[in-house]
Amino acid sequence: MPNIYDVARRARVSAATVSAVLNESAFVSPGLKARVQAAVASLGYEPNLLARGLAKRQTKTIGMIVPDIANPFFPEVVRGAEDTVQTAGYTLLIASTDNDVEKEKLYLRLFLAKRVDGVILTKAPGRFPPDLQRAFARAGVPIVLLARTVPGFATDTVEMDDRGAAYEGVMHLRRLGYRRIGFIGGLHGASTSRRRLDGYRAALRDARLRFDPALVVEGDFRVESGYRAGLELLKRRPDAVFVGNYLMTVGFMEALRQYRMRCPDDVAVVTCDDHPWLDAFSPRLTTIDLPKRELGAAAARLLVDRLARRGGRPRIVTLKNALRVRESCGCALREAAALAR
Repeated sequence: MPNIYDVARRARVSAATVSAVLNESAFVSPGLKARVQAAVASLGYEPNLLARGLAKRQTKTIGMIVPDIANPFFPEVVRGAEDTVQTAGYTLLIASTDNDVEKEKLYLRLFLAKRVDGVILTKAPGRFPPDLQRAFARAGVPIVLLARTVPGFATDTVEMDDRGAAYEGVMHLRRLGYRRIGFIGGLHGASTSRRRLDGYRAALRDARLRFDPALVVEGDFRVESGYRAGLELLKRRPDAVFVGNYLMTVGFMEALRQYRMRCPDDVAVVTCDDHPWLDAFSPRLTTIDLPKRELGAAAARLLVDRLARRGGRPRIVTLKNALRVRESCGCALREAAALAR
């Protein structure tokens, strides 16, 4: 592979002149510039992008850390971020932590070592280590939090209206006449889980329903936890359940089958998140549609803007949700019963 010194010899200039032409870091006369460009073309020279980035103090790369890339929620989020940063001239590097704080620290340090220009982070539950905060501050690498907030760490953040999502889902069930509404929550310690539980409790309070701790079961946003939570919750005979995400709903439906119960005839269901393939479910799921692609795109826009204009107070962007009514909430059954009466 030819190097910068080969190009300099072919063009009969210094290596510093070649660097100035390639990095556009200093004025070079048109004649010398043409000779360097001709030498680059004839040798097939490929610049070392990392070295160029270090020279410019910018690598045009952005790191993105998500909890679980296998969760159907996150590919759309990543795509929204990728499209946005690519339009701005950046390349996106992806890492998945499995909500493991040690794995997360490893990737954060790796991104620092790779000299990324910024990071989009969905934080594993727990505080942001002070030594890493200081390291990112010294390096001048901004972080934008995506979906989850972190105690004691003030930075640009894009979040969903998790509280509103659970509130609207539970109030929809209450409007249909359900009274024993269960709740399957997400990963312990995640701010998204806490906000959805807050929304559930607020809806019960506004609907004048008593909060029953026995109707609340914790999951971890994965299928198996939805199944285990379903087996536990169904013993307590709820007439409806709000499930914290789509994957746990898959597990909950399996628990219903094991109990030989039907949705929505025996138990109505509303869940968080919506996907095109949910129309293939039977019954089709009533969901709170979370703005996945826009979540990633908004985080990327915040970061690109922060890289262009340093300083200023941290910004928080909250995105809106939408209720998608289908069969699993039992609205058709309730309407038919009302007409019969």
